[in-house]
Amino acid sequence: MSDPEGEFPVDELFAAEELKHLADEISAHDRAYYQNDTPMISDADYDVLRQRNQAIEARFPDLVRDDSPSKRVGAPAASGFSKVAHRKPMLSLGNAFSEDDVTEFVERIRRFLSLTEDQLIEIVAEPKIDGLSVNCRYERGKFVLGATRGDGATGENITENLRFVAELPATLAGTDFPDVLEVRGEVYMAKSDFQALNARQEAAGNKIFANPRNAAAGSLRQLDSSVTASRTLSIFAYSLGEVSASVATSQSELLQRFKDWGFPINPLTGVCASVDEIVALHSKIEAARSGLDYDIDGMVYKVNRFDWQDRLGFVSRAPRWAIAHKFAAEQAQTRLNDITIQVGRTGALTPVANLEPVTVGGVVVSRATLHNEDEIARKDVREGDMVIIQRAGDVIPQVVSAVIEKRPADSRAFVFPTVCPQCGSHAVREEGEVVRRCTGGLVCPAQAVERLKHFVSRNAFDIEGLGGRNIEAFWNDKLIATPTDIFKLSERHADFEGREGWGEKSVDNLFAAIEVRRHIELPRFIFALGIRQVGQATARLLAKHYGSFDGWMAAMETAASDPESECYQELIDIDGVGPAVAKDILEFVSEHHNRTVLEELKGLLEIAAYETPQGNSSPISGKTVVFTGTLEKVGRNEAKAKAESLGAKVAGSVSKRTDFVVAGPGAGSKLKKAEELGVAVMSEDEWLALVDA
Repeated sequence: MSDPEGEFPVDELFAAEELKHLADEISAHDRAYYQNDTPMISDADYDVLRQRNQAIEARFPDLVRDDSPSKRVGAPAASGFSKVAHRKPMLSLGNAFSEDDVTEFVERIRRFLSLTEDQLIEIVAEPKIDGLSVNCRYERGKFVLGATRGDGATGENITENLRFVAELPATLAGTDFPDVLEVRGEVYMAKSDFQALNARQEAAGNKIFANPRNAAAGSLRQLDSSVTASRTLSIFAYSLGEVSASVATSQSELLQRFKDWGFPINPLTGVCASVDEIVALHSKIEAARSGLDYDIDGMVYKVNRFDWQDRLGFVSRAPRWAIAHKFAAEQAQTRLNDITIQVGRTGALTPVANLEPVTVGGVVVSRATLHNEDEIARKDVREGDMVIIQRAGDVIPQVVSAVIEKRPADSRAFVFPTVCPQCGSHAVREEGEVVRRCTGGLVCPAQAVERLKHFVSRNAFDIEGLGGRNIEAFWNDKLIATPTDIFKLSERHADFEGREGWGEKSVDNLFAAIEVRRHIELPRFIFALGIRQVGQATARLLAKHYGSFDGWMAAMETAASDPESECYQELIDIDGVGPAVAKDILEFVSEHHNRTVLEELKGLLEIAAYETPQGNSSPISGKTVVFTGTLEKVGRNEAKAKAESLGAKVAGSVSKRTDFVVAGPGAGSKLKKAEELGVAVMSEDEWLALVDA
């Protein structure tokens, strides 16, 4: 995925906006609790905010934190929890919402692995527990370390609290376990235990938890382990982290090993041999959902064979071999008070329904996406209507339809604006797009502020203490106007004197955090620029291909000035870029104000050249590869993924910069051009021998 306000559907634009609002609100509560010791809301209400943030990030992994607090899951280290770096990342899952999505998931696996129609794809289907993901490390059979999922790379050390989860074995049963074994699972609180806890809380005059998930999360986050010990928590094991030796060849075998070692596994898990079996099990468990003694919000499907999981690998932040199939969205009815237009960092105008607050799926909803002007017209949703609301996948609120029979007599169709509500510039809709965009560019304050928020977001510069609310405040007070101003804030120390919420220590911490980020990796830097259609994946492609900031900029300058140049052809040949993305990149670097900012940033920062990740030292590392013709032993997508995992660059056309052309039967013009240019050509067998060496 790429820029959340570029090629994404509008509902993802709304997701980005929701993450922004959540980040601001959670940041304010963090300051009140951790800095001022004056919490503004209960722990349970705070957990609801974090749960919502995490759920949206899981649904839209490439939107993770435009000012996201997810890296601070649980209490910060300063409050007593130390950080734990996961040896193997704890990644999120993609989502399926329909039978068609499940069918496409299975067919995508078949295509990727080049399987024939008669080859069986076994899928393990497991209930998706609504709890808290944990990683439990065992050494020589003894439990030694437990951590939360955190941001997937780093979690928090909750070892002592996990010791009070009675179902988690302190010592593994049997003897056939590896010296190092990390077991991942979901800690939850049974509904019966939750009800008993709330009864005790009420009797003692203490806070009442909103739901079992929040109670479980709150219990594991206690600094006083005796509080955790007083609450009954349970766990289901479901996957591996780091292991020192192979323990199984399939997911179903792994679950049996877990059971043998003393871990609880979900008894409703099943192995399915077809989409029909998957859907039937999904329906059966959904029907039984209300009668279970624990909360579930869907099913998780995993390719059973581990060798196939290894071949499928990962895309972005999620595995190709697994997906979460959510249960039908819960719905509610409420009044749509008015429709407002939000302006994103690339100028996209997004309509949002402002609602009478209503509880949907356990969360109070007061705003919902209306997607775009076509959807408003198609559904004929109007201000003042009673509307049906649902949370798609129990995450993003959306307006399903208007209740026409309850429509006010004086209602009028909503007229979508043709000017930007923030700056008054024309808002235009280009041919083929569903999004209307403000043409104000740099004169539009909404775009400027949103770009700054993106610049400091987690996957970009990730500047601690510089969240969305602070960006807005600094912008309004003219402390910052462009990204370069962020790195000059320390020169304006006097402007922070007497500023509410900014004591000497917090100012020093902010300046120190900014100073640390003067060193930035090239992929993060490119992503931080907020170029339309350039998300994390595309930023990494560009960094990998051009190597350094100077190399990238020199190539972009030439490509922008001469569309017939070799540099332009090289850019559009990058597999995953193409003419449409290239157009947005070149327009960005050609704009005078952007060029000025880029030059200033270059002088203020140390932009590290791209480095091939450890483990990617291979015969093809750094080489440019083109695939052509039919690959008979592995699919084209699998071959590309393998090449990229080994550090190669995959291009879409042959040039003198190409190192290898892998040609299968039916190779045409690309093979001919390779021969004309003297580029090395190899067969699929030769390629497989090279990469598997």
